[in-house]
Amino acid sequence: MTTTHDDVARTPAPRAGHRVPTLVDVAEAAGVSIKTASRALNGEPNVADATRGRVRAAASTLGFTLNSAASQLRRGTAVRTVGLVVGDLANPFYMGLATGVEHALREHGLQLTMASSDEDAATEHAIVEDLVHRRATGILLVSTLDEHGELRSVGDRGVPLVLVDRAPSGIEADAVVIDNVAGTTAAIAGFVARGHRRIAFVGDLERLSPQRERYAAYAAALAAAGLPLDPALVVRGSHSAVAAEGAVRDLLALDEPPTAVFTANNRVTIGAIGAFRDVAHPPALVGFDHFELADALGITTVGADTAALGREAVAALLRRGDGEHVPATRALPATLVARGSGERAPA
Repeated sequence: MTTTHDDVARTPAPRAGHRVPTLVDVAEAAGVSIKTASRALNGEPNVADATRGRVRAAASTLGFTLNSAASQLRRGTAVRTVGLVVGDLANPFYMGLATGVEHALREHGLQLTMASSDEDAATEHAIVEDLVHRRATGILLVSTLDEHGELRSVGDRGVPLVLVDRAPSGIEADAVVIDNVAGTTAAIAGFVARGHRRIAFVGDLERLSPQRERYAAYAAALAAAGLPLDPALVVRGSHSAVAAEGAVRDLLALDEPPTAVFTANNRVTIGAIGAFRDVAHPPALVGFDHFELADALGITTVGADTAALGREAVAALLRRGDGEHVPATRALPATLVARGSGERAPA
């Protein structure tokens, strides 16, 4: 009896503890290219009957469960849901990202569902597993993990995955990020050019890759300017505006306070603004991430267009349907926007 497309789709998944077979495994077993295997299983033309039968037989033997989500996503032929998992729904950065994602998905007849991990690994895992179980058309993930090896099974189970804002580690995956190094370097170089020598760094959780990259760029920029890295001027782990405000107040209370402060994301920047509230001559301030009130408050920021970040993430997801696709990371440029706070000279 000839194996049909539906017969392949109904093949039970491998038992727990066994690696889930992939399209690559099917192609190798059938002795064909990945692209030919994909075409054969999806019923596309220009595949010889003998080849099609061999591919489907290999899929059945391996227990490969056909999931057409990736190819449907590439062609935009189905109204399906794409999951966007972020770190904090209350953060304006993610609202801008979601706007770009939603507008791009709408052009392809796709819908957005959004959830927050609250920067908790267990919560992220549960959300991703739920999206895979519900056969989401794709997942855009701002991962709180510092190593992403456990995410390999997402693609193996037929759900395209793109990492957003945070670069992949321990996994080959598409990613769309911000050029954290160039943005931070520009901010610190601007301080140095105006005569600042005591430049503080206030950052979020150290395990988040953008924070590590921004801190490393800060340290490198100081070294390039011939300035020492003073541990007393470095605060990391300020995960809320309240925590950041306290950290900046402590910096201002030092016997030799900083004359300039670099804040490593928008929530930290908001905390710094609070700490400056009653200071007659506050330090110069540049924050990473543009935010809505920066213009009104005169806050110099460096960052990328978050809506563009979302659109690029969707574009990467749409490319995932091709079995021969090679994962890549694209970095969007970070632009320094001078509004006054970063241009203050040392007191």
